[in-house]
Amino acid sequence: MNENTNTVPATNKTAFSCPHCNAYTTQYWSRVFSAPYPEENRTPYLPDSRREVKANLIEWVDKMMPGKPFSPFLLSNLNISECYNCKEIAIWVHDRLIYPSAKINIQPNPDLPSHIKRLFEEAREIVASSPRGAAALLRLSIQYLCKELGESGKNINQDITNLVKKGLNPLVQKALDVVRVIGNEAVHPGEIDLDDSRDTALRLFDLVNLICNQMITQPKQVQAMYDKLPGNKLTEIEQRNKKTVANNEAS
Repeated sequence: MNENTNTVPATNKTAFSCPHCNAYTTQYWSRVFSAPYPEENRTPYLPDSRREVKANLIEWVDKMMPGKPFSPFLLSNLNISECYNCKEIAIWVHDRLIYPSAKINIQPNPDLPSHIKRLFEEAREIVASSPRGAAALLRLSIQYLCKELGESGKNINQDITNLVKKGLNPLVQKALDVVRVIGNEAVHPGEIDLDDSRDTALRLFDLVNLICNQMITQPKQVQAMYDKLPGNKLTEIEQRNKKTVANNEAS
């Protein structure tokens, strides 16, 4: 399932794709309460033996049995969501998912070169917590992609210009410029504030895949089918094309 704005985990939803099991399902929200550590043990306690676990469990039950609250302090701006499907919890500070580390469910186009795919994966890992960082990584990925398409890879704006001169599909040109401009705005003060809209950063992943599909995947698929044509048909096509070129040059 590809990620979309309806399935992305967020604090204003009662259903989204679970960051643990990826199931799109109901999420149950809870507030978080805390109790201070006692004076004799002011640091977190991590039991290292069954005996200690048993002793602390008995102490906890003794506190529970009277039916009175013993963790009365509400932690504001901290919430927990629990997945209906896997029962795992996620921890949120304000509107940020801090546990588990969320990776959105948008897979990179398998035809992306490995070094570009790594950038895509890194952007997937951080987009939930840093949309600006993800946008910058995706901008870098299309810069490398332009190099794969025969350009310098040094000046992305000039690379796109050169590709347009070579007959670049206008749809791909627009996709490249969207990722370029938003990626630039992510690292320089500008008119687009990605902190206000993570959805904008999410859409960039689809654009990178679209660019790869148009420029690498589709030509690869067409060439593979073309190469399977009978040899005599390929010869006829080659002769036809040579004749057409000769006629054009003569005129």
